[in-house]
Amino acid sequence: MPALSPRPLLDRLVNHPWLIGDPTMPGRRLGDRARRLTVTAIVAANAVGALVVIAFAVLVLPKPPGLDRDQTVLANLVLAVAYLAVAIALGVRWGRRLVEGGERGIRSWLDPDRPPDDAEKLRVLRAPLRVLAVAAALWGVAVAAFALLNLLFDPLLALGVGLTVALGGVTTCAVAYLLTELALRPVASRALASGAPRRRGVPGLTARWLFTWALGTGAPIVGLALIGVVALTPVEMTETTLALTTVTLCAIALVFGALASLLAAYATVHPIGSIRRGVAEVQEGNFDVELAVWDSTQVGLLQAGFNEMVAGLRERERIRDLFGRQVGREVAQEALATGVDLGGAEREVAVIFVDVIGSTRLAATRSPHEVVQLLNRFFGEVVEVVEAHGGWINKFEGDAALAVFGAPQDLDGAHGRALAAAREIDRRLRSSVRELEAGVGVGSGTVVAGHVGHEHRFEYTVIGDPVNEAARLADLAKERTPHVLASARTVELAGGSEAGSWALGEAVELRGRAEATVLAQPA
Repeated sequence: MPALSPRPLLDRLVNHPWLIGDPTMPGRRLGDRARRLTVTAIVAANAVGALVVIAFAVLVLPKPPGLDRDQTVLANLVLAVAYLAVAIALGVRWGRRLVEGGERGIRSWLDPDRPPDDAEKLRVLRAPLRVLAVAAALWGVAVAAFALLNLLFDPLLALGVGLTVALGGVTTCAVAYLLTELALRPVASRALASGAPRRRGVPGLTARWLFTWALGTGAPIVGLALIGVVALTPVEMTETTLALTTVTLCAIALVFGALASLLAAYATVHPIGSIRRGVAEVQEGNFDVELAVWDSTQVGLLQAGFNEMVAGLRERERIRDLFGRQVGREVAQEALATGVDLGGAEREVAVIFVDVIGSTRLAATRSPHEVVQLLNRFFGEVVEVVEAHGGWINKFEGDAALAVFGAPQDLDGAHGRALAAAREIDRRLRSSVRELEAGVGVGSGTVVAGHVGHEHRFEYTVIGDPVNEAARLADLAKERTPHVLASARTVELAGGSEAGSWALGEAVELRGRAEATVLAQPA
């Protein structure tokens, strides 16, 4: 069996929220998980603090001469065991109360699976700081208790032990904050899903990294300073004691510093990684991505800001899509790229006009709902054919449609494309929408294409003789078989194989035009 490469394993550890949990799980289960992890975090933090105290007291802290070592060690050990048991019990009870807490606890809104209000959200975000405050209070009492106990033996010993316990308290507070923050992440994600409150009294990244520094660097440095203070007293320090002290402090700095930095780095990098993956999704055109917001620091605000940005992009894309469907994608792209000015420019275009035959009879014999459904099928075929040949639908006029080839952007072979589209429209309608017949007319020439109306309400359209020509040809085509007519000029401009698909006919004077138009029908 091939061994797993280290890179995929690292990716799984980084990308899988192994310390976050699933914020979508039922609220009651989420509350149980938060309670277990919070209690575990408090017990683990006190255990780490106790290990630091033992390491300092046994291996680092020099003892004043003339003391009964066994008696002092036994007294401090008894007090340490008793006090640690009390501290853990009180911390666990408070941690459970934080999650359970009756009407004010986290489960008050988790169990019924309801969105929390702003006060309840802030209570979740401030929970790690509350756990830190309780740990600081308990270990503050411990500092006073140990100092008073050792004051019975020697003032210098009382000072040393008091400082040692204080270092353990700093370690406990830092670990408690970091672990509780991670334990409550799925709860924070559930709380922030309905929006982030104002971050009043909520610590941020600065506090997280400050606690990490205190645990990994601050405590050992204070220990070294403590050794320097002791060296200024009458207490004798041998070279062995000094070497052992240095090695112990370095080991504490390396071990606890690495663990604290790992926790803080994971807590910071993981949400940033989710943002990075979200950005990659957006770059690929997926605007439906939404990040879970679980971080209580500024990174969480960044996650929420990303969601707001994507929501804006999603809305913008929806408007762009609707805008494109309303006025045509080519017109929409042109307007977004160059802006909108009233007026237009002359362009050489080909125009198709498609008009339903017998629309009055259709409206009289069918219900309005049936007429709309039938017209939608009819227009669906027209739109597909026109767009497939490079044109766009300029407007729908009741039961008629106007398609343009060559505006707003130039289109190679516009005349041939329009003629081919007209023939295909006739075939598609006869095979797919047999309930309707339509006249199809194709004209060409120079038009003015641009925005017409008022700065508050306008539309893009084409105005000129080719539009009138196509409309008149569509009316005339209703009386022919097939129901398709084009102007001979359009066929001549198309040239090539497409011109060979049309047969020229008689010249007629179309209504509203002074000159006769030579007709052309599909051959």
